[in-house]
Amino acid sequence: MFKKRKKILIVTGSRSEYDLLKPLILEFKKNKNFKTKIVVTGSHLSKRYGYTYKKILNDKIKIDKKINLNIKSDNKIDLINHFTIGLKKFFNYLKYIKPDLLIVLGDRYEIFSFVVSSYILNIPVAHIHGGELTQGAIDEGFRHSITKMSQLHFVSHEEYKKRVIQMGENPKSVFCTGSLGVQNIVNAKFLEKKQLEKKININLKGNVLIVSYHPETILQSSTSSQFNELLQAIKYFKNIKFIFTSPNADPGNNTIIAMIKKFVKENTNAFYITSFGQSLFFSCINYSDGMIGNSSSGIIEIPAFKKGTINIGKRQEGRIKSSSVIDVPCKRKKIILSIKKLYSKKFQKKLKTMNNPFFKKNTTKSIVSIVEKKLTKRINVNKKFFDLNFSINK
Repeated sequence: MFKKRKKILIVTGSRSEYDLLKPLILEFKKNKNFKTKIVVTGSHLSKRYGYTYKKILNDKIKIDKKINLNIKSDNKIDLINHFTIGLKKFFNYLKYIKPDLLIVLGDRYEIFSFVVSSYILNIPVAHIHGGELTQGAIDEGFRHSITKMSQLHFVSHEEYKKRVIQMGENPKSVFCTGSLGVQNIVNAKFLEKKQLEKKININLKGNVLIVSYHPETILQSSTSSQFNELLQAIKYFKNIKFIFTSPNADPGNNTIIAMIKKFVKENTNAFYITSFGQSLFFSCINYSDGMIGNSSSGIIEIPAFKKGTINIGKRQEGRIKSSSVIDVPCKRKKIILSIKKLYSKKFQKKLKTMNNPFFKKNTTKSIVSIVEKKLTKRINVNKKFFDLNFSINK
């Protein structure tokens, strides 16, 4: 199609984001019209988070560039330092590599920093998962800012498409392709139960819930007091096994990790896995009863398993949710009641007929196909603001 192969640059800054991007990376790499390069940054290169870039290498995907932000702690001052280090390093790399298109997913600060550098250099950006709301996290502002600096938009739901257009983006540049994570689940091969138990060293017999909780970074509430409410609720259920995942690299995650480790030591029905990886995570969900916490995976991916999610607090406030999601404030008594509701016969019966609002067929193929079509011409970075034709009653 092209006289010259187009240079695509895909950036990943965390394990969870890479797990979503992996099928898309592979789809781009097998397309002969593209020369696809992978940049790894953020928590991937941090010892604190287990050097998760090794997962990419284990998947036999070449890492073309590592850009280290020297992540050592999780406070807000260090976040600003990581951001500014990223701006300089990302700018210099982009100036050298000169891609035809930068592809990013989500709303992390390191991704925002990369997109700012692209914007200054007039490099077009394709943004995945724009238009969503997470009103309890600083990612909210990063996500919408990335949208305004991007030229192509791949959203997971028609409501998010409307929101991106509402922000002044041309409808011809906004595509509802569904969720990469949901597509990954549909195509996933789960481990056998005994094989999984051996890998994670946990007997999965009986009731099991996955716990995935992140700091509410935009609110002023104490991380420790909020997370303690969840732990005290969990402590009430001796007949349920609770498997904790690590919080992401947000300010306050050290507090959560320390509290998880202490809780696991003191409670024999609690377990902690520092880094699941997608295959183990999906397999564990498959043999569990659902998820409790405030992770986006509980809203987007878990419904694909027809399992329940207990969504705590305001971190995911504003997201579209399926009927499998139980919203609850971060109060132990309310959380206890929500766990009982999840296991009720009425709720379990409802799960069987529930549909995931973020599923669309061939998400990765659709994205690659649209990019291929758009890159037949040079993408104009000097986009115009698309005004909606409406009036506001005063």
